[in-house]
Amino acid sequence: MAIEFVSKSKLPTAFGDFEIIAFQDQSTGEEHIALAKGMDTISNQPILVRIHSECLTGDAFASLKCDCGPQLHSTMKMINDAGQGVILYLRQEGRGIGLTNKIRAYALQDQGHDTLEANLLLNLPADARKYDMCTIMLDYLKIKNVKLITNNPLKIKSLTDLGINVVERIPLKVGLNIFNKAYLETKQKRMSHLYDNSDF
Repeated sequence: MAIEFVSKSKLPTAFGDFEIIAFQDQSTGEEHIALAKGMDTISNQPILVRIHSECLTGDAFASLKCDCGPQLHSTMKMINDAGQGVILYLRQEGRGIGLTNKIRAYALQDQGHDTLEANLLLNLPADARKYDMCTIMLDYLKIKNVKLITNNPLKIKSLTDLGINVVERIPLKVGLNIFNKAYLETKQKRMSHLYDNSDF
């Protein structure tokens, strides 16, 4: 994978001041972002990291069908409060199936299918994401040890398999509402996400 650094800039946000760093896959043109804070004082200590896949509906439109927007914003606040950390914002809409397929899957969910069934009915994988770009992005930031902000054990395994040292998992259970309760329960029961019944 030919992921290369492109440019970076300061980015003031509602959650604090960050540095936004652009990367591009030279073979596909696909772009990914690192949103970072406190990278000027980095050493070998574990750094707060979230791997966040793009979710236009949740991140930009504040959809209540998922918990993506609250997870992104809560992570930004957490990193700002800690004074150091990074979000790798990956262009992998809809768990990697793309935006239009995601909306097609939403239409099937409107008919009563869960998020996993909807993908499979469209002959799409339950999760098509990949994480190999993360090694290059973290190497650029000189991050060796990661405290991963996630509820998804497959992200931990994927990063570990890539040689990234995940020393701790930080849970992130935010954004539950009446519209996404079934969605989150499906992630728990059928996709191994680390929730328990008390979370619902």
